[in-house]
Amino acid sequence: MATFVLIHGAMHGGWCWRPVEALLRDAGHVAHAPTLTGCGDRAHLATPATGVGTHVDDVLATLRMEDVRQAVLVLHSYSGVLAGPVADAAGDRLSQVVAMGAFLAAPGESLADVEPAPIAERYRRLAAGSADGWRVPASTEFLAQWAVPGHLRHSVGERLTDFPLRCVEEPVMYDPAALAALPRDYVEHVSPGMASLDASAGRARDGGWRMHRMPTGHDMMLADPTATARLLMEIAS
Repeated sequence: MATFVLIHGAMHGGWCWRPVEALLRDAGHVAHAPTLTGCGDRAHLATPATGVGTHVDDVLATLRMEDVRQAVLVLHSYSGVLAGPVADAAGDRLSQVVAMGAFLAAPGESLADVEPAPIAERYRRLAAGSADGWRVPASTEFLAQWAVPGHLRHSVGERLTDFPLRCVEEPVMYDPAALAALPRDYVEHVSPGMASLDASAGRARDGGWRMHRMPTGHDMMLADPTATARLLMEIAS
C-alpha cells in the first residue's frame, strides 16, 4: 500500500482533498492532506513573510512529524512550485511526485514567472488594491476560471481564503537532480483545460514526466474524487 501526501493550491486548504483522502484510506492506503500556513483553516496565520519557503517547510514538517517514508507527493496548482525544493530536502521520505494541473518552476523561478504575464500582473494588482497590500483577495470570480462545477461553487466559494502575494513572487531554489531522480507524473485536466498551465505541461512532457489526462476542470479532486483517487492509485502502483 502507498502513502500519499496531498497538497492543495492557492486559496484552498486541506479541505479540498478530504473526499479523495477518504477514498484512498478506504482502499487501504495512508493519506495526509495538510493545510499550508496562511491558507484554509490556517488563514489566520498568514503574514507578509508567508511565502514559498514557508510552504516547503510545512510539507517537510508533515513528512517528518508523520514519520512518512517513500511518500507519493501529490501537488495541485500553485503547490507544483514546491516540487523541486521538497524533493531536494526530503531525501528518502519521497518515492514519487505527482503534479495535478500544477505549475512547475525551475531553480530561480517563481509562480509569477511560470504563469502568463497578464495573470501574474492581475495578482499583483489585486493585492495592491487589498486592505493591506500583501495578499491576493479570495474571490468567487476564480471559480469560473477553474471551471468548478455549478453544484460545487457555493461550498467551494465560501471556503476560499486570501493568498499571500509572496507565494506568487518568491523564487524557488533547489538542486534539479533531486527531482529528476524521482518518478514524476503530470496530470492534465482537459474538460476544460487551462491555458495558463500549458507551459508547465509542456515542460513536464519535455522533461520526461509520465503524462495523464483527466476529463474535468482544474479542481479535479472535487469535480470527480472517485476518478482522481483511482488515477492516483494507478500511478502509485
